Amino acid sequence: MLKINHTKKPAPTVLFIFGGSGDLNQRKLTPALYNLWMDGLMPEKFSIIGTGRTDYSNEKFRDHLLEGINEFSRRKSDGNGSWEKFSQQVSYLRMDVDQPKDYVAMAKIISDCEAEWGVEAHVLFYLAVAPQLVPEITTNLNKLEKSKDKNKARIVIEKPFGHDLKSAEELNRLLTEMFDESQIYRIDHYLGKETVQNILALRFANALFEPIWNRNYIDHVQITAAETVGVEDRGGYYERSGALRDMVQNHILQLICMVAMEAPVSFEADEIRNKKSDVLNAIRKIKKEEVQQYAVRGQYSQGWVQGQQEKAYREEKGVAPNSSVETFAAVKFYIDNWRWQDVPFYVRTGKFLKEKTTLITVQFKEAPKYAFPPEASETWRSNRLTISIQPEMDIRLRFQAKRPGQTMSLNPVNMVFSYSDNYDAPQPEAYETLLLDAMMGNPTQFMRGDQVEIAWEVIEPILETWENRPPVDFPNYAPGTWGPEDAEALIAREGRNWITLPPKRKEG
Repeated sequence: MLKINHTKKPAPTVLFIFGGSGDLNQRKLTPALYNLWMDGLMPEKFSIIGTGRTDYSNEKFRDHLLEGINEFSRRKSDGNGSWEKFSQQVSYLRMDVDQPKDYVAMAKIISDCEAEWGVEAHVLFYLAVAPQLVPEITTNLNKLEKSKDKNKARIVIEKPFGHDLKSAEELNRLLTEMFDESQIYRIDHYLGKETVQNILALRFANALFEPIWNRNYIDHVQITAAETVGVEDRGGYYERSGALRDMVQNHILQLICMVAMEAPVSFEADEIRNKKSDVLNAIRKIKKEEVQQYAVRGQYSQGWVQGQQEKAYREEKGVAPNSSVETFAAVKFYIDNWRWQDVPFYVRTGKFLKEKTTLITVQFKEAPKYAFPPEASETWRSNRLTISIQPEMDIRLRFQAKRPGQTMSLNPVNMVFSYSDNYDAPQPEAYETLLLDAMMGNPTQFMRGDQVEIAWEVIEPILETWENRPPVDFPNYAPGTWGPEDAEALIAREGRNWITLPPKRKEG
């Protein structure tokens, strides 16, 4: 759908992973690259260099990564020499990002690879580092001759991209002074998930959905991104972020774009990204004095979850004892354009909620029931399309059907498309898709600079209002619940309710 035809492999590539000794590389990046290699999708010639300040030898670095393969990868090391063969292309460069001489060593690695391979290599710089290190690294990378090659050098930036609109604009300005926009890949791993990519296929490859995908037939849209754990050991990071920055500004707004965008005329990268930008530009900006009507925040307290007592957020390591940072956020958005005028988009996300789930629900307007007898209306339900992104990967359509018998009694029933039931092959992890796209030079699934800034503009009034008005009721929800009562009121005042999937039936 959004993917390039990968029968053609990426060109010979040198991949530098800044923060190579860190958690993201061990858990996500190297497992993704290993799986791509096992699937025959890596370049014929490649070299992966992890960088960091930890004093690793190549052998110890590979052992560290192997632990991640065996714990986190969808494929474990098979013991038949696959990892050993792959890891021969993996090495480690100890460096300090503020030392220009260490970048000279990177230039030599590139030239040595090109001399050995006999071809000019593509180079991918992956910045899996703290945001404050990005300016220093990009400034030094800009001094490398290879970085100036718009066709062969690319830089991948992990989120968070900025802390607010001003910092995002400053970072964009810095990056575009040193790299062409076509070289900058701002990554949001949600966009690599199979079910997210399938949204556009569902909408635009099926004639039955697009004619009713508008305000005439859709009552509202919901997006839930819930976790069943707290901040764990990320309290220090979360104090600078909060749920609104961590999830809504990027992941959830991108999901809204996928659901709400107009049909593209092609699947060229900028055509898709232009359609997404149109959605972000059309999202109604919430006035600061109206934030309370449109947004709800929460913070989890102490509580018992599955027989275990859990700490309150304010008791977590790295968290201020009187912290006003939200661990839950719910917002009602409107998209002011012809297709979506007056259709609310309700979103919610949070830590320590009742279920781990990412769910998109499109609730259709109720069909007229005047022609049916009273017994039919007792179980009358509107049609509903539900897209489950995690942990289940499925799409279900709810419709009305007559119950067997002599009366006109109706039941809501579901048609369910499940990835696991329909496809034997394991779905690639999101980072596999995105890393392959980055090596192929396909930016479709990556954020463009203007998209990032518009997304910050959307949530800026909420951020500023919450920062200027400390909450008086924190903590206001117990772990293992669906968040604060005000989140229920946000949607209930308009006669609606938050939707969750029914419990999965146990086999046997």
